[in-house]
Amino acid sequence: MKHFSKSQINSMDKIFRLNLINSCTGYKSANLIGTSSDEDILNLAVFSSITHLGSNPALLGFIVRPTTVPRDSYKNILSNKFFTVNHIHVNDIEDAHHTSARYPSKVSEFDMTKFESEYLNGFPAPFVKSSKIKLGCKYLNKYEIKENDTLLMVAEISDIYFENEYLNKDGWLQLDKAKSVAINGLDGYALPSLIDRYKYAKPKK
Repeated sequence: MKHFSKSQINSMDKIFRLNLINSCTGYKSANLIGTSSDEDILNLAVFSSITHLGSNPALLGFIVRPTTVPRDSYKNILSNKFFTVNHIHVNDIEDAHHTSARYPSKVSEFDMTKFESEYLNGFPAPFVKSSKIKLGCKYLNKYEIKENDTLLMVAEISDIYFENEYLNKDGWLQLDKAKSVAINGLDGYALPSLIDRYKYAKPKK
């Protein structure tokens, strides 16, 4: 089995280390965050750090990298409080990845890709029309992670949209039916398939 020590990791080529550390922790969620600026310029960006924080209240979190360079999604969320989280469909991978390109703040990624924006039930941030599972969220708080100058953003889930066929009787959303992709590292996209589901685990059972 191949082994890298801490000293070897620290001395690696920057890109090699970046790819290794981003992929070694496993598959991550693949989502597009939709926001709007104070000038009504729509922003769309791919995020692989969105994760469940709790179900009561319904919370999610995601990481914002150091704000030493412009971060339009971050700026818009702080200003307007609302944003959307949109699952990336298998047919939208190329354009989804393209939203990671650094366009000027006045350029909307919706205009530079095939994605269409849509507004649902008066929610103030844009959803991605082609996304099969989408969430409307409200920003609540941010927490500084001092070890690497990143920020943990915390938000509540206020709206959930999906096709009824994805919902199981117990409330579980079957993501493989929606063909939601996952991210391996920074730029590897995968289509997971369900292997099995198990009952709530109890000791010795």
